[in-house]
Amino acid sequence: QVQLVESGGGWVQAGGSLRLSCAASGRTVSMLRMGWFRQAPGKERELVAAISRSGTNTYYVDSVKGRFTISRDNFKNTLYLQMNSLKLEDTAVYSCAADAWDVGPAVNGGPQSYRYWGQGTQVTLSS
Repeated sequence: QVQLVESGGGWVQAGGSLRLSCAASGRTVSMLRMGWFRQAPGKERELVAAISRSGTNTYYVDSVKGRFTISRDNFKNTLYLQMNSLKLEDTAVYSCAADAWDVGPAVNGGPQSYRYWGQGTQVTLSS
């Protein structure tokens, strides 16, 4: 079993930055495909960014390209999402997810392709 615990959410003004963390236990992150999803009220869950097991391939949804960066620290067994130039529309609950299998070089598998989930952390933007 893999346990995932997110942290780092909070309130931030538009234009600001946040770094989300997802601490993993039960398996090393280097053996997992991992992703960050978000869900805003009234909207479907959306894959924001993902990283393959090898770390070679990453995916970003168009709306965050150039602003968000997904990374992981194998020694700390932690996944990160650095979010810069935040916009009001980035307000959502952000969740990390992991799975033992890759889904191909695009790394854009949807929620159904992830077995393990964290509890989520709220990110709220204010103007």
